[in-house]
Amino acid sequence: MNSASNEASRRIAVIGGGISGLAAAHRLVEIQPASQVTLFEASHRVGGILETVRRDGYLIERSADMFTTKDPWALDLCRRVGLEDQLLNTNEAFRRAFVVHHGKLVPVPEGFTLMSPAKMLPILKTPLLSMRGKARLGWERFVPARRDKSDESLHDFATRRLGQEAYERLVQPLIGGIYTADPMKLSMQAAMPEFVGMEKEFGNLTRGVREKATKLKREGTGARYGMFLGLRDGMSSLIDAIASRLPQGCVQLNSAIQGIRRDENEWQLTLEGESQSRSFDALILATRAPHAAALLQDVDSRLADELASIQYASAVVPVLGYRREQIHHPLDGFGFVVPFAEKRQILSGSFTSIKFPGRAPDDSVLFRVFIGGACQEELVGLSDDKLYEIAERELAELLGVHGEPQVRELVRWNNAMPQYHLGHLDRVAKIEEAAANLPNFALAGNAYRGVGIPFCVRSGELAAERLLS
Repeated sequence: MNSASNEASRRIAVIGGGISGLAAAHRLVEIQPASQVTLFEASHRVGGILETVRRDGYLIERSADMFTTKDPWALDLCRRVGLEDQLLNTNEAFRRAFVVHHGKLVPVPEGFTLMSPAKMLPILKTPLLSMRGKARLGWERFVPARRDKSDESLHDFATRRLGQEAYERLVQPLIGGIYTADPMKLSMQAAMPEFVGMEKEFGNLTRGVREKATKLKREGTGARYGMFLGLRDGMSSLIDAIASRLPQGCVQLNSAIQGIRRDENEWQLTLEGESQSRSFDALILATRAPHAAALLQDVDSRLADELASIQYASAVVPVLGYRREQIHHPLDGFGFVVPFAEKRQILSGSFTSIKFPGRAPDDSVLFRVFIGGACQEELVGLSDDKLYEIAERELAELLGVHGEPQVRELVRWNNAMPQYHLGHLDRVAKIEEAAANLPNFALAGNAYRGVGIPFCVRSGELAAERLLS
């Protein structure tokens, strides 16, 4: 057998059947169809926390219900696995969100993008900020750019550029709804590098956002799709489409890996319940960082220690379905976020069936309520009944919801969200350097260079491409 044949028939293991591991396995097969790829998943199904269930006419996403098109990798994968005709744009009539302000839902000012206004008139009109807060936000364009290149927390960056009030009432709840992180610890360079780059390139965020918008308009970027997309039959259809394109026997469920060791030329994997190890030429580890650390402890203890230092947060998502007549609020948006300053027990609420069609029966509405995160971890341990009680009380107070829900579903994300703390990119650089020193090995997952479906896809595909390059 010649070297090309040996290369094509390499035995490659992927550990972890979440979206990152699936994307890695799919890319391996896509690039090198003759390779022998085996994906090991400890649970009874692939997809990780991405899962769609149907109950009583409701389509319930147990994790992400959409992905951004700003980063192209998830959209590109959907096209390649034949799902382009299933892509759904968000409801154009209600593309806005609310912020809870003194117990009421107030629209996010038009043009405000996470951390900077593209339009000043909506800022002047909003009741979310006092006149002093509006003046300080407007002064952002005159705040000198920071010269210190060290990492900076979300709190410090936002208060320095926008002021304390804009941070508390807009930035913290909007970005907190994405990362469920402690803003005092969240790394700007790791989590929001585009805003760090705007300050460096343009001197301020106001100009940066406007220049970026002008460029996108000029290039026609995103003309076909909105900023966010869902799938007609839910995110499980993406998982199923990827899995269906893998060779028969590639995916091995209920296959927990107990140990990994590196022989001179091969990776040896020990499966739970098996006495003999299995040999592979190459390995992609696509599990959460603490699990990866435990598996790699005997292979490279320094790499394992760096992986173990990445912290995770937990959250709980009560999913509730109501008849439309039970809800007083007009629901003329996609959902709301809750500032810490409001001292409530929820982080945000999503009007899932307003965003996308087919999520609820006619004349019904599906909500997802987010509880916990890094700053309210104590709530995660509450009983199911208590969590439902919190969610239903908050919806009653904020939206005028009354009566019993038609459907209840509780989703627990236990240690599922990696925390990009200050210094995260330095830590990741050390992890990547150590991983590169291991022969025929790559890491993948959302613990490193981006959370969300597009970044998970990209991480898995890059891992595959590194092994085959």
